[in-house]
Amino acid sequence: MATLLGDQPRYRVDQIWKGLYEQLAPPAEMTNLPKALREGLEVMLPAALTPITESVADGGETIKFLSQIDGGYQVETVLMMYQGRATVCVSSQAGCAMGCGFCATGQAGFDRHLTAGEIVEQVVEAAARARRLERRLSNVVFMGMGEPLANEGPVWAAIERIHGDIGLSARHITVSTVGVVPGIRKLATRPLPVTLAVSLHAANDALRETLVPLNRRYPIDMLVNACQEFVSSHGRRLSFEWAMIDGVNDRPSDAAELAALCRRLQPSAHVNLIPLNPTPGWPTKATPGPKVREFRERLETLGATATVRRNRGTDIDAACGQLAARTRAESVPAPTRREA
Repeated sequence: MATLLGDQPRYRVDQIWKGLYEQLAPPAEMTNLPKALREGLEVMLPAALTPITESVADGGETIKFLSQIDGGYQVETVLMMYQGRATVCVSSQAGCAMGCGFCATGQAGFDRHLTAGEIVEQVVEAAARARRLERRLSNVVFMGMGEPLANEGPVWAAIERIHGDIGLSARHITVSTVGVVPGIRKLATRPLPVTLAVSLHAANDALRETLVPLNRRYPIDMLVNACQEFVSSHGRRLSFEWAMIDGVNDRPSDAAELAALCRRLQPSAHVNLIPLNPTPGWPTKATPGPKVREFRERLETLGATATVRRNRGTDIDAACGQLAARTRAESVPAPTRREA
């Protein structure tokens, strides 16, 4: 920043930094700066995200943004409003290389990693929108497009800025992974005690390999050992994300296997049951509501703690990658896709 400002007084750096991360203002709205400097900043600090479209659901409580980044690629950000607060779900990659078939992003393939700045700008834009709607941004979850721990360096740099500059507690920042074991071990050594969420979806290797191809490289025992390292390092409870797929992973035997796995990490493991968001490229359907509740009750009987996550925005393609896929199909030519 100081390099960009040249011979401007040193205090201008602080003014601009506070404007960007505390006031959540673009340069044009930083009225404590001279007009010429504001105009120069708009040139020197161009926006990393170009809005394409947005969709609103749940009576205005869920907003999904689709933006274009350098190279013509698209990323999604979801802002979810609650009483007096808001959570933003951010993307860490354009596309995803993990290949999970029930995920719309995984079906689309991988484009490129996001930079720390592109990730932070998603948070800043969401926080500004939340403030205009009289909500305080309280949580950031890395559960959007991409695998955060396959892009761990920029993701961590973004976390440091979200924590240090935007001022969000590390405990209110959640990093989700499908099980990138080296990334989990790296996260265990990082100084900020962020929350870890593992997209598990199956508790035996045979089934998990069909749902999460990365399990062939990092099978469940290896994954659980890495989770134990994380828990020991930070003393934080982690969560296992479990997309409920009718007739696939919602049987009594699945509950028994999952509960046994949780007991290996007790009292530091919690299960989030997620009714599957439908995607056009996946033939199965979500577990019906009554069966989801039965599964949760069975888990609790077996000694695991579990909650059912409320689906948000299913009528606006809220599952990761769906809005981007629909928009590309309707009107926006997709750039040439890179190999993962």
